[in-house]
Amino acid sequence: MTQPKPSAIRLNPNDNVVVAQSDLPAGARLDDEGVAVNGIVPRGHKIATVAIAKGDAARKYDQVIGFASQDIAPGDHVHTHNLAFKSFARDYAFSSDCRDIDPVPDGERRTFEGYVRANGKVGTRNYIGVLTSVNCSATVARQIGDTVNRSGVLDDYPEIDGVSVFSHSTGCGMAGDGDGFGNLQRTLAGFARHPNFAGVLMVGLGCEVAQIPALIAGQQIADDDAFHAMTIQDTGGTRRTVEEGVARITAMLEHAKGAARQTVPASELTVALQCGGSDAYSGITANPAMGAAVDLLVAQGGTGILAETPEIYGAEHLLTRRAVSRDVGEKLIERIRWWEDYTDRNHGSMDNNPSPGNKAGGLTTILEKSLGAAAKGGTTNLTGVYRYAERVDTKGFVFMDSPGYDPASITGEVAAGANIVTFTTGRGSVYGCKPAPSIKLATNSEMYARMSEDMDINCGVIADGAMSVQEMGQVIFDRMLNVASGERSKSEQLGFGDNEFIPWQIGAVM
Repeated sequence: MTQPKPSAIRLNPNDNVVVAQSDLPAGARLDDEGVAVNGIVPRGHKIATVAIAKGDAARKYDQVIGFASQDIAPGDHVHTHNLAFKSFARDYAFSSDCRDIDPVPDGERRTFEGYVRANGKVGTRNYIGVLTSVNCSATVARQIGDTVNRSGVLDDYPEIDGVSVFSHSTGCGMAGDGDGFGNLQRTLAGFARHPNFAGVLMVGLGCEVAQIPALIAGQQIADDDAFHAMTIQDTGGTRRTVEEGVARITAMLEHAKGAARQTVPASELTVALQCGGSDAYSGITANPAMGAAVDLLVAQGGTGILAETPEIYGAEHLLTRRAVSRDVGEKLIERIRWWEDYTDRNHGSMDNNPSPGNKAGGLTTILEKSLGAAAKGGTTNLTGVYRYAERVDTKGFVFMDSPGYDPASITGEVAAGANIVTFTTGRGSVYGCKPAPSIKLATNSEMYARMSEDMDINCGVIADGAMSVQEMGQVIFDRMLNVASGERSKSEQLGFGDNEFIPWQIGAVM
């Protein structure tokens, strides 16, 4: 039975702020807190329940979310005008919360219908991909893909989901080593061998820094019927390369002909965990519910990949405590330190995130945003930490370093092996992904009603009192299996995924 909404949400008994459940006028009384609101407070924003002296910490989730920049009275609206970001020491307590995980017995394991590839990896979709090694080959790659898609030949191959082109804006004018080059190499390699592709054609110019032969050798990409590579210069120019590319894709279609889904265990799911366009409800509804779904997946032997390093900043100590070893925890802290240095040398701040939209939705500092974002990782052990687009070879809950920019982050997660994406949003992101289907989770019922054509699940019912976090976690987990089996997500139905391939660029453009 749906319970009536309280006027404000208290997330922990030790908190000194609560979250408004609706737009509150001045004088509105929070009966459960024994205070009255001193001014207008928008829905999702914070209200102080006790006095917070200048310099003292505001607490939400029983964690520090910022420090008062002026004295704050009970009933005051707490936001950017009186709460500031400040770095503070955190106790990493490596592995102190690590615990045994009870796996689901073999006879009770869930399954889905996936594509089993020759190397044993399992896909949830069956695309042909056209990858570019450099931006110089982007137009030719696009012409190859468009020629095939317009030809009608795919009508003879109903088992193929489509031919999709993945072009990007780098690949040359860069150093041939270092972080930026490594990111691109791992991303291209991860897509080249991704199980959601029946075949991949990589197209280069020929003289770029990101040389295809070096990529194939350095990243151990199998050069077989499912992977072809060519360059415009060697093939003889634009027209001949387009013709040759179309011929090679036609051959791939024949090789993939007859591909069929078969029953596989849920342990073959690797899920990218993402949030974008977040609001104050993200850390209250959709993110914890996604975390509950990840706990179910891990118990089934599957894998969840949390990313967006700047968006766990200030909450990383909650993850190090769950690390299976000190070494795993230290890898996470090394990435945190890298980001501190990266933002410092670029004259930025870790508090540059949250965005204006996040702040309008009630989030004030990166500390607050991170505490909500980290909830997507559930409660199980942290089994591994990976660099951007590095192949994930560990089961369970893992972390991959990435920026908070959603397309770049998810590009890395998919390259790392994610064959499905779950994406929470409070403001209303319309992101979609190829080749991995993206499930969109709304954090609040108001936005869901406004954008229901884009949202797959309304997690706002948690705040409405109609469902618990654990119950919603089960709903999300069940939807993961259905979408992995071929059910099309809203973003797929709307045609998203052809423009969201964005490898993370680092370093000088030369």
